[in-house]
Amino acid sequence: MGPLFSSMILLASTSELLAACWRNLVLGVVQGLTEFLPISSTAHLKVVPMLVGWGDPGVSATAVIQLGSILAVIVYFKRDLAEVLKGIALAFKHGQWREPKARLGLAIAIGTMPILLAGMAIKLFWPGYEASSIRSLPSIAVVSIVMALLLALAERIGPRLKQMHLVKGRDGFVVGLAQALALIPGVSRSGSTLTASLFDGWQRQDAARFSFLLGIPAITLAGLVELKDAFAELSLEGVLPLLVGIVSAAFVSWLAIDWLLKYLQRHSTWIFVAYRLLFGVLVLAWWLSDTSN
Repeated sequence: MGPLFSSMILLASTSELLAACWRNLVLGVVQGLTEFLPISSTAHLKVVPMLVGWGDPGVSATAVIQLGSILAVIVYFKRDLAEVLKGIALAFKHGQWREPKARLGLAIAIGTMPILLAGMAIKLFWPGYEASSIRSLPSIAVVSIVMALLLALAERIGPRLKQMHLVKGRDGFVVGLAQALALIPGVSRSGSTLTASLFDGWQRQDAARFSFLLGIPAITLAGLVELKDAFAELSLEGVLPLLVGIVSAAFVSWLAIDWLLKYLQRHSTWIFVAYRLLFGVLVLAWWLSDTSN
């Protein structure tokens, strides 16, 4: 019975490991598709697992999987980032803060501060945030609908004149305030920044490009903050599924970034408005149906 029992335990643990890898592969794909499209990765990473019966994966696990997205955006924009770092270095050395790359770097730094401060405040003063009603299905549904309407309004009235080389610190602050709203599930970091940029007169493709660059520090910090908690109590069997999620998120994120930038060259954001409205309505209907049963 000893060898047979050991074999059964080995098969059970292998099956559990494969199931965990499959779940994180799916979560990575969802993360990659929704992080940079203006449809809210946080909302989808909560709704999709609940739809298939896996339960909420939690803030820590999803934040670590986001590291795949940050790897993708860094690789995709490596030349832009190198130019920004070069511009900042020259600005510190020669005081050339009026140069476009230096101003872009300054705008990114200023734009990161609101979400950094808001995230620290939640971490310090809202210990029950992960289980709060703000992360509930009805809240996500309503927020998704509201953000869809705001994006639609921005699409209608935004003058679309501003380009990346004209960015200033003030632009970073405005878009950064919108980015901080993404701490509310359903808002969407890329959605809120794209909406704010369109309201502020940006061209669509430049708005998306700035949104991606602005998101690099925010997503990186979120992932690193939760990294310790996510890996603290995990064995090797627990680390492997997270790595699967990170890799799948990186690959799909790269594809999503490339597609969105090309799409916005010739198209509006109405497809995302329609999707967010439909998503919010369906999630709300699902929740109402579930509570009435």
